[in-house]
Amino acid sequence: MSRNLFPLSLTATLLAGTAFADVPRVATDIAPVHSLVARVMQGVGEPSLVVQPGASPHEYSLRPSEAQALQDADHVFWIGEDLTPWLASALETLAGDADTTALLETDGVTLLEFREGALFEAHAHDHGDHDDDKHAEGEAHEHDHEEHAEADAHDHDHEEHAEGHDHEEHAEGEAHDHDHGDEAHAEASSHDHAHDDHGHDDHAHDDHAHGAHDPHAWLSPDNAAVWLDVIAARLSSADPGNAGTYFGNAAAAKEELDAVSAEVNATLEPVRGLSFIVFHDAYQYFESAFDFPASGAISLSDATDPSPARIAEIQGRVTEEGIDCVLSEPQFDPGIVAIVMDGTEAKTAVLDPLGSDLEPGPDLYPQLLRNLASSLAGCL
Repeated sequence: MSRNLFPLSLTATLLAGTAFADVPRVATDIAPVHSLVARVMQGVGEPSLVVQPGASPHEYSLRPSEAQALQDADHVFWIGEDLTPWLASALETLAGDADTTALLETDGVTLLEFREGALFEAHAHDHGDHDDDKHAEGEAHEHDHEEHAEADAHDHDHEEHAEGHDHEEHAEGEAHDHDHGDEAHAEASSHDHAHDDHGHDDHAHDDHAHGAHDPHAWLSPDNAAVWLDVIAARLSSADPGNAGTYFGNAAAAKEELDAVSAEVNATLEPVRGLSFIVFHDAYQYFESAFDFPASGAISLSDATDPSPARIAEIQGRVTEEGIDCVLSEPQFDPGIVAIVMDGTEAKTAVLDPLGSDLEPGPDLYPQLLRNLASSLAGCL
């Protein structure tokens, strides 16, 4: 009898190895997407993360290991070109044979248009003393909200991002990067050179204008629930042997999101009706999902730092409207928030829409939502 155990054990090991070999190799763009994919793949495999925590997704120079992950990928899940315009060319160069899923383009997702113009025009009319000449950022604001929203749809340009971020400093624990072959290094270097040619200034970004929709759609748990099913379906098509696990994980994750949404609402309930301003208008999906609207944003875009005129305008509003809280982000200069708050009684806190201080993995996304709610409630 004992002689039969070893062959059975060996057979099971070989079968398990075969099943594992069939698991798709998956790459993802940002940590929240990585978290959703990791949750669906839990118990089967692990996806690779391209944009490391703490980095801006709008501009990024691929490290060799990240280029290798794209090159090896059977499938890539990413938000889409509206968030990471540079990644489109990288996918074509490095992951031409991979299936790619731009999550913003999937059926069932709720997309919101950029609202900065209409949002700030509404506040300007409410208070009467903010005339059109206050808008010193060349956005050609109109008092008609619809005309302004249409004009604003093409005023953004993700290539204008100048957060002063050194992308070579954010990828801790990447010591393994030197192990990759010459081909991956050459392709990564080629991409980096092309990327650097854009020049990280405010005047060399005309070729990466994005569409009319706000790309921060992952901050809606409803969108996340849609994407969980999309991810499970795409992976199951490539790996039918693990389809039950993928769909089971997606169903469990959606139940977890329902519970997290209830937690977030409970956290925000005591401070509903209080006013806050964010650094830039990236949170409308979260605000819409939990009926917790911002009063405005310091910057009309996450592409560039706000102008002195814009800072002065917002500083006046904080005082005049009795804004309770001014929120910054890890990727932006905290000194700008300090200037806005100077002479006011507003409090401040940090909102992190990417979960840059969280460990990447299946638990990051729900914790990201909790952290947003606790930061808001704590500041208010």
